[in-house]
Amino acid sequence: GVLKAGGAYVPIDPRYPEERRQFLLADSGAGVVLTRTALLPLLAGGAGNAGNGAEPLCLDSGEAGGGFGAADPEESIDARRPAVTSPSNLAYLIYTSGSTGRPKGVAIEHRSAVALVHWARNVFPAADLGSVLAATSICFDLSVFELFVPLSRGGSVRLVDNALALTRAGGAVGAVGGGCEGLTLINTVPSAMAELVEANAVPSSVRTVNLAGEPLPRALVDRIYALGTVERVLNLYGPSEDTTYSTWAVIPRHAEPARAGEDGGTAGSADITPPSIGRPVTGTRAYLVDRELAPVPLGMPGEVVLAGAGLARGYHGRPELTAERFLPDPFAAEPGGRIYRTGDLARRRRDGELDFLGRIDHQVKLRGFRIELGEVEATLAAHPAVERAVVDIHAYGAEDSRLVAWVVLASAAGSQGAQAIEAEALQAWVGERLPEFMVPSAVVTLAAVPLTPNGKVDRRALPPPAASAGPRAAEAEPPRSPLEELVAGLWAELLGCERVGLHDDFFAAGGHSLLAVRLLARLRDATGMDVPLRALFAHPTVAALTAEVERCLRAQDAPPLPPIEPAAIADETPASAAQERLWLFHQLDPGGAVLNVPHPLHLSGPLQPAALAACLAEIAGRHACLRTTFVYGEGGLRQRIAPHGGLRIAPHGDQRIAPHGGATLPLADLGALPPSRRRQEAHRLTEEEARERFDLSSGPLWRACLLRLGEEEHLLLLTFHHTIADGWSVEL
Repeated sequence: GVLKAGGAYVPIDPRYPEERRQFLLADSGAGVVLTRTALLPLLAGGAGNAGNGAEPLCLDSGEAGGGFGAADPEESIDARRPAVTSPSNLAYLIYTSGSTGRPKGVAIEHRSAVALVHWARNVFPAADLGSVLAATSICFDLSVFELFVPLSRGGSVRLVDNALALTRAGGAVGAVGGGCEGLTLINTVPSAMAELVEANAVPSSVRTVNLAGEPLPRALVDRIYALGTVERVLNLYGPSEDTTYSTWAVIPRHAEPARAGEDGGTAGSADITPPSIGRPVTGTRAYLVDRELAPVPLGMPGEVVLAGAGLARGYHGRPELTAERFLPDPFAAEPGGRIYRTGDLARRRRDGELDFLGRIDHQVKLRGFRIELGEVEATLAAHPAVERAVVDIHAYGAEDSRLVAWVVLASAAGSQGAQAIEAEALQAWVGERLPEFMVPSAVVTLAAVPLTPNGKVDRRALPPPAASAGPRAAEAEPPRSPLEELVAGLWAELLGCERVGLHDDFFAAGGHSLLAVRLLARLRDATGMDVPLRALFAHPTVAALTAEVERCLRAQDAPPLPPIEPAAIADETPASAAQERLWLFHQLDPGGAVLNVPHPLHLSGPLQPAALAACLAEIAGRHACLRTTFVYGEGGLRQRIAPHGGLRIAPHGDQRIAPHGGATLPLADLGALPPSRRRQEAHRLTEEEARERFDLSSGPLWRACLLRLGEEEHLLLLTFHHTIADGWSVEL
């Protein structure tokens, strides 16, 4: 009746604290509160006043007017009365938690909810929607699917307090339409589904399971299919700001190949990688972008931004927050489009599916390395024995922070020894897939991940790693010589271990590159021997490192190696075979930019353009390839290397940067432009810079341009020709 009349509903849980109930009433500006007589005392003004000027109407009392309490709805509500709504009418406000502590109301219009229903009707056959478990509170957006979608197909809705009601004796469900008999679809979060599977409480009639709201472990998918009755498991992703679901994937059994889902959705990979979140639902577009809203390359992490029919109107009564998160769509073919910045991190696979990696605000920096905690968590969760993983930084001391993982195993771990072995196996698993600096130093096994009242990980409640007695301390072989005792003692002091065995691995015990440097410095102070860092990586045990130190001590009287001197480089040298091929390709398309290698760099913090130009000039002076051009003569193609020169700063549009001859570093100041125009102009200049051709004979074969985006924010556009650089060498 509310929706048909053109009104919008604002769900308020009577179990909320009074302060929150009153905030929702006041913030939403609701004029009427639909409730029941027994709940009237929860309203601020008692039976006569709901507070904030809202009028209470009791559905179980005829006094509410309109015949809400009538036995026959036909007597009070004309079901044939035409609806007075339009697609732009507000349908509902769903309040989500805010980073500032103030809840924000997501305003969803009728058109967006209808788009969700239309997509679902095409994806889920009528048989799937015949009897749907409505386990989610109406205060959360999963309820929009559970209530409206089955009713739109003539199905029934089984109402329960939460999904765990199915675990009660006999699976009794207080529902519209009876108990759980004949239930065909469950729509819930992975953690709740894991409990249902563990309790063997999934009705045998369920054919489809929708999982959303949390990262989905592959191990849980396998356990669901192992029930033998479920035919489809779907992984769905989407924020409230995009009307419940934005992307979807059908996750197959391990034995099945990945297959395309209906309506463009796709099945996840059939290996042990985490299930993907698939592709966008009909009418939705998903982009992966960097902080400047520029698309990221395939396979690289980027923020998920969404566009299309599901986007919310914005945040009710919060224009500043709406403007911050809902932006003009820079990718739209027509003006007027919008995007929503989710703050979520994902990676696009080669097949077009998206892998969810976590939140952007879960990015940390450790020992100079930038680490996406979500990427490490996703790698751990891909292990068959792991049901859930949380990764964070733990401070072992004022100057010693390490990466720690907390995991819930798919099956309960046994003894303390079994957990230690499992931890080593998980570290090895991550080490095979991610760089060394992303391997957790410790793995803590939990029975369950601590959660906040709103279901998010409570990182402050994660237990600290137990003080270690040393890896496999009970079976550690003790040192045999004074030098081994010295090495083991230094090691134990740095790692915080009580004792260390001869064959324990420094890095497996929690060591990292900075601790390695400290260990070797103390070893040098104690022995006078300067052991190179690579020696510890090659010999990471006490026994092996001691043997290497002894070898170095025996050889310390040997004559020193000659110093490394810069090689003499002639003004002209023959081109390599690869350069000849690239030069020939360039001659066939001299105006093209296919051989350009663009490399934009985002710079945050104070910047002196003159100092940057000096650094670039010094780099060009040290690397002959940056001063190289190509000439063709009787002797064939040759590289010509120019002398070193300096750089100066000039406005954009002046002479381009060159590695010699007093050339310029163009500087374009975009700081005065409005934010949306600034992003568009930066994107245009980036594209223009990447497409500009090179002249291989006159050079230079690299260039730079500096874009000033703000007082302490710049974008350095570096572009190289493929004859002097490739993606790997540019990174180096």
